Amino acid sequence: MRGYAWQEVMDFDFIVIGSGFGGSVSAHRLTEKGYRVGVMEMGCRWTPENLPTTNWKFWRWIWRPGLGLRGFFNIEPFRHVLIMHGCAVGGGSITYANTLLVPPEAIWDNGSWAGLADWKAEMPRHYETAVRMLGVAENRIMGPADHILQRAAAAHGTGETFYRTRVAVFEGPEGEPPGLTYPDPYFGGEGPERASCIGCGGCMMGCRYRAKNSLDQNYLYLAEKAGAQVFAETKVVDVRPLGGSPDGSPDGSPDGSPDGSKGYEVFTVPSTVMPGGRRRFTCGGVVFAASALGTLDLLFRLKEKGSLPGISGQLGNRVRTNCESLIGVRVPGSREDLSQGIAIGSGFYLDQYTHIEATRYPAGSDAMGLLATVLTGGEPGRKRILLWLWVLASSLLRHPIRTLRSLHPFGWARESLILLCMQTLDGHIEMRLGRPWFWPFRRVLRSQGRRIPTFIPQANEFARKVAQAVGGTPMSMVTEILFDVPGTAHILGGCPMAVAPEVGVVDSRNRLFGYRNLYVCDGSVIAANLGVNPSLTICALTERAMSYIRPAAETEWNDAP
Repeated sequence: MRGYAWQEVMDFDFIVIGSGFGGSVSAHRLTEKGYRVGVMEMGCRWTPENLPTTNWKFWRWIWRPGLGLRGFFNIEPFRHVLIMHGCAVGGGSITYANTLLVPPEAIWDNGSWAGLADWKAEMPRHYETAVRMLGVAENRIMGPADHILQRAAAAHGTGETFYRTRVAVFEGPEGEPPGLTYPDPYFGGEGPERASCIGCGGCMMGCRYRAKNSLDQNYLYLAEKAGAQVFAETKVVDVRPLGGSPDGSPDGSPDGSPDGSKGYEVFTVPSTVMPGGRRRFTCGGVVFAASALGTLDLLFRLKEKGSLPGISGQLGNRVRTNCESLIGVRVPGSREDLSQGIAIGSGFYLDQYTHIEATRYPAGSDAMGLLATVLTGGEPGRKRILLWLWVLASSLLRHPIRTLRSLHPFGWARESLILLCMQTLDGHIEMRLGRPWFWPFRRVLRSQGRRIPTFIPQANEFARKVAQAVGGTPMSMVTEILFDVPGTAHILGGCPMAVAPEVGVVDSRNRLFGYRNLYVCDGSVIAANLGVNPSLTICALTERAMSYIRPAAETEWNDAP
């Protein structure tokens, strides 16, 4: 790309928007190939020294810069779903539960990416690369919640499916005590030193002990070491193609607009202060990797304002939530500290479609307990709200002290077994820009389409049985009951891979239809429900996409779908 006589001197060869699982992989592989890379990250940079000790310090946990909240975790409510995601240098890896699983092969036979490539033959090597880079290993730290889940799986009759999760955590050599510091164990001394995990359960609050293999410890670390420049607290607001096509014709695309073959200009503003400080950067190519939500929001705005008018009309279609449900069991006065262990240390398969993992927050980080209430079945709508009130009243009458102790948030992390339930069954919604009724002054991303199921009956029944076995109270999210809205940490799709722009937004190599040297490398390209945590798949798909980009020394090319 660099070296064309017609190309002006660019600030960067590539600009990567976002530093999460797609952005960090892209930055590392592009610098490795000799390109000059700039990474634009909206969130802040976090280190073990400045991470909050508890999520009650919400101003350092929640990301809402307009309200002065400059944390790394965001909760965004939509009509159909409550989405939880990260925002930081290193993306969601700062706050995710570091569980990295390969999905079942059947996912490649479903959705718009089916048949685009020989996925089952190609993807294993890219998964292997991502596993090595992220330092994935089987969890050896089994906490009390994991043992409860193992016994419950056996009682359910599916004990043989129980497994210890594969996690991006440095647990140190077997037999050595936890908490010891070691030289870089992964990259032959090229990476940072690490400390072995102490099993505090604090992975989702950011690791303060240098044990979690977040992206700023591997992919992004190596990219910066090789010269990539990371611009933290920087929001991209515009991306425009420069000039026409390299053959001298005035227009680079059939609709008469530039196709990016002469590069792009990228405009940014600070993300954590009042509007102002607009900057302009030029580059040869752009990688959109701002997470599914961030990329969708930005691409919609670029299409509507005319900066990238050729984006497919399929943008925002087939957004998936991994068919998730967050339920759990609260054991007031538990003798065991259920927060101990890895954030997600184990899991099992309830049936062939339903996968449950034991999840936790560290002791003292109880703010998520504000979203918990007593588990309630029934059909969505007013009847379920009435049923919830009846269940709550009955529980208060029969077990007043235990119920009250289950509902107040203090001690929630120490006393709770959180059950993250995911299914491979397909289901999707759409996202569009629109004006909410309560704030018509600004267009925001909004969900539409058919309702997503707000609870999984067989998972609810499992939670009830676990509660009976341990003397606890089964719990669910209050948003599921009051608003018929499920919660998810894994939003996928909206820019799905497909054979043509009539049915998708990017091609099988993550290239945006209609433009040259534009890529989308995050969860938005995923075209089927994975049924497992998606981070590893995002990394593997990005590894594959980057493998097709030639080294900088081979400059005579212009990449197009």
